[in-house]
Amino acid sequence: MPSRAPRRSKPGGARRRRRPPLLGRLADLRLPRLALRLPRWGGLGLVRSWTRLHAQTLVGSLGRLARQPLGTAMTIAVIGIALALPVSLYLLVDNLQGVSGHWEEGIEVSLYLEPGQPLAQARSMADEIAGWEEVGATGLVSAEAALEEFRAGSGLGDALGALEHNPLPHLVTVRPAPGHDSPEAIEALAERLRALPEADLVQADADWVRRLFAMLEIARRLAAMAALLLAVGVLVIVGNTIRLDIQNRRQEIEVMKLVGGTDGFIRRPLLYGGTWYGLGGALAALLIVQAGLWALADPVARLAGLYGSGFRPAGLGLAGALFLLGAGTALGWLGAWVSATRHLRRVEPGL
Repeated sequence: MPSRAPRRSKPGGARRRRRPPLLGRLADLRLPRLALRLPRWGGLGLVRSWTRLHAQTLVGSLGRLARQPLGTAMTIAVIGIALALPVSLYLLVDNLQGVSGHWEEGIEVSLYLEPGQPLAQARSMADEIAGWEEVGATGLVSAEAALEEFRAGSGLGDALGALEHNPLPHLVTVRPAPGHDSPEAIEALAERLRALPEADLVQADADWVRRLFAMLEIARRLAAMAALLLAVGVLVIVGNTIRLDIQNRRQEIEVMKLVGGTDGFIRRPLLYGGTWYGLGGALAALLIVQAGLWALADPVARLAGLYGSGFRPAGLGLAGALFLLGAGTALGWLGAWVSATRHLRRVEPGL
């Protein structure tokens, strides 16, 4: 029986494989060999291969997430909400502290001099106090000016006109310098003013300042506690997502271990997947926080205008946004590492 001659493939007659969609091809993306011209001396080739391998795994993990858009979007949304809550509390405390800074400009210590002090001596004392390190500015209200103001405001002009002499003393108002406006610093300034021989009465109402600082401290600690708890929540979310991914790919992982794949090699795409989850959640948190600021900007501006203030709520800024992105990425990677390290040990061929 004559043997059949082998068929020769015709030029261009080979079957053309159907290319997957764009999102599906992300996992098969190969980076161009940009460093082929460099000589492979020493560890340069090893470093180049290591970099290319990690870059391919990074892009491939993004392609795997892109194949499940609904589940990926829901996970990123939950992480974004969890990150946006402590960030919103931080911005609330930061803006309240900014508002309190304007209130602290109105903190003054009132120094009433002994009655009968000459006006020139009162001016000299006000100038001397203004030179103190803990003093930002001083003002002088003369006894005559105080009497005129009291006469105009009280409606007792005729009765006050019958007085033989002015019973009101000169008043020196002292405003603390920036950095010396804490309740302790105000009390120390008041004690120093009381030690002056010309001082008759010193009033330093620092109680409301103490209340304000106490409320801000409580708010700061609440924000820190919320950030810690929700960071743990992000770790749990990412870890549970990676655990489900390992369960769904159990057979694939068993085959990879059978052909010699190590836990580190199998874990690498899972770690990059968690990194993408964290980065996406941080971006979602930025969008949520920015949307909240846009929604509250006009009402807050109108309320501040009613009090004669030009206050505007401040956002995170560039440094805060970069910190949030870095924190979200780190939490995603850490959650994936903990979950993958724990659950990959339980996946063994034949078990």
